[in-house]
Amino acid sequence: MKKFMAVMLSACMAFSLCACGNTATERNSDATAEKSTKNSKKITMVLDWTPNTNHTGIYVAQEKGYFKEAGLDVSVIQPPDNGATDLVASGGAEFGIDFQDTLAAAFSSDSPLPVTAVAAILQHNTSGLISLKKKGIDSPGKLEGHSYATWDSPIEQAVLKNVVEKDGGDFSRVKLISTYVEDIVAALHADIESVWIYYGWDGVKCDMEGLSTNFLPFADMNPTFDYYSPVIIGNNDYMKKNPDTTKAFLSAVKKGYEYAAGNPSDAADILLKAVPELDEKLVQKSQEYLSKQYIADAAQWGEIDANRWNGFYQWLNENKLVDNALDENAGFTMDYLK
Repeated sequence: MKKFMAVMLSACMAFSLCACGNTATERNSDATAEKSTKNSKKITMVLDWTPNTNHTGIYVAQEKGYFKEAGLDVSVIQPPDNGATDLVASGGAEFGIDFQDTLAAAFSSDSPLPVTAVAAILQHNTSGLISLKKKGIDSPGKLEGHSYATWDSPIEQAVLKNVVEKDGGDFSRVKLISTYVEDIVAALHADIESVWIYYGWDGVKCDMEGLSTNFLPFADMNPTFDYYSPVIIGNNDYMKKNPDTTKAFLSAVKKGYEYAAGNPSDAADILLKAVPELDEKLVQKSQEYLSKQYIADAAQWGEIDANRWNGFYQWLNENKLVDNALDENAGFTMDYLK
């Protein structure tokens, strides 16, 4: 009996020591993780819109630990009512997303906003005009006599006027309807005959709904309109003071988009995990399309070609669509991505 009790006591002590050892290891591991998080540099990234496949690379970088590996603690937030650029300019977020066409006003005002584009999310402009095929708008000139949903932007309407008249149409005879189109399918079935959309989301949605449509990409109608849409912007003061952190952030984002480009199905799952309320089938189809657009024919993800950037802004200058003329290379830099 004494021998039995001694064996049992030894076993209990061994188990107790093992358990204590495991607990201590877990505590040490948790403490290390907490210390690592505390030492990470906090960054806020504000989106341009609700989460969608334009943003997948950011969520991949978060899920795959690319930000963590770079020593960053990144929070991804949705934009306020006044938009992402104003928040970045005010220092409320270090980085955000906007578009080259809408950024023009920020750069050309009497008090330019202190932001700079540092990477292109998509390599080419994937936006264009969509209409039901039965409307017969298979070229921009044929928009004459049909309705178009406008958000009343001078640049938007100048772009539309250019492609319509270049194709022999009379822009004054396009019926401009000031309205915000939230449901593209419903709008095309109602009194809106044409809408400016981004094919990677609304175009894919129309295809999934079985709509027979004509889609006219602006980049095909006029190469000047192959501008960058969307882009990642950064706060000028923050980037100047934190160049290494800026480079680390962009490097992690770049890895995220490269992964999304090569693994569309898995990348779509990562986005859906982060934003489960999204339509699964739409995300998968959209991701399949955009996976080919992130890098396309560029040497690397994020590249902004100065000729294309300047070409669009020169067109704005010539048509007096900005308050003050935009200088060459205004508003973008590749210094941090390289």
